[in-house]
Amino acid sequence: MTIQITMPGEKLIQGNEACVMGAIASGCNFYGGYPITPSSEIAEHMVRRMPKVGGVSIQMEDEISALASIIGASLAGSKAMTATSGPGFSLMQEHIGFAAMAEVPCVIVNVMRGGPSTGMPTSPSQGDVMQARWGTHGDHPAIVLAPASVGEVFDLTVKAFNLAERFRTPVILLYDEIIGHTRESVSLPESVTVIDRVTPDDALEEFWPKEADPDGVPAMSPFGDGRRFHVTGLAHDHRGFPTNDTAVAEALINRLHRKIDAHLDEVIEVEEYLLDDADVAIFAYGIVGRSAKLAVERARLNGIKAGLIRPLTLWPFPTAQVAEVARKVDTIVVAEMNLGQLVGEVERAAKGQAEVVSHLRTGGEPVTPTALEEVLAKIDGGNA
Repeated sequence: MTIQITMPGEKLIQGNEACVMGAIASGCNFYGGYPITPSSEIAEHMVRRMPKVGGVSIQMEDEISALASIIGASLAGSKAMTATSGPGFSLMQEHIGFAAMAEVPCVIVNVMRGGPSTGMPTSPSQGDVMQARWGTHGDHPAIVLAPASVGEVFDLTVKAFNLAERFRTPVILLYDEIIGHTRESVSLPESVTVIDRVTPDDALEEFWPKEADPDGVPAMSPFGDGRRFHVTGLAHDHRGFPTNDTAVAEALINRLHRKIDAHLDEVIEVEEYLLDDADVAIFAYGIVGRSAKLAVERARLNGIKAGLIRPLTLWPFPTAQVAEVARKVDTIVVAEMNLGQLVGEVERAAKGQAEVVSHLRTGGEPVTPTALEEVLAKIDGGNA
């Protein structure tokens, strides 16, 4: 389905505002949230804009109930989103697991700030990357997208809704305080392509709520339409009823992963820049990816054959793409605003085909292009 953008063209907007605009363009009609720096502008814009598109925006008493509210809204047929930051994201973890197990499409925005605990509310970080993958318990699937600009916030918000609806799963949009609060000129398209969840077309008495199609994604019947309806976080069968049958439970968990893993081409998105003849590559995402791109361009001017691999999809991890880069270059520099949350994943994907080193920073300051230039120059000097 194609949805027309109300006011296309060049706009000067903030990252958090771009998230709201992308959500509305995707057909979002329910927002449940609790304000927290540095994501509060999302709640503020939603409360103003949702009524104008016939939607509902509600402030809940905390982040736990905020995610609970969008799960309920989604089950009733709405496209739903919430937004938070690190401490609130921690509180949401149990409900993220429930949404994954019950196959409830929804979008969760985490605008990262310094941590642990309340940390540094107005400073950027990339400390929630592993939490976004493994924060809730059990072998659950995860889709996590990481924009690096205001324009990408808009685009990946649309993609987040599309993937949530396509695969009946929660999708996390993960960016940091700098991107959330930066204002940039963005060219909004005249329309966006929107995916809606598959609804059942069989007779009421023939419908089973968790009977999957060949893609592994069950049709979703909105609560109250007269069809069978049972929702649980327990292991369950095709009827949606809890089960202690270990074979049925194992088949369910495998299907939850397979419905995404079988379609990685729809999910994984990676930017590759100047890698064709590169000897050294930087692996970086989010705001650090922007620093890395400039560092690569400057290094090229100094005769260093550097390139960039920037994942826009953090989870599922782009293993094949990193492995391909590792076959081309001698060294991969992993640059992150944390103590090395994706270094191990890059090493696992590289399989020893390239040396993997890290450049890490915490404390509320971004990784700068100059710092990465120095890293590239040192590696080039050591290889000379």
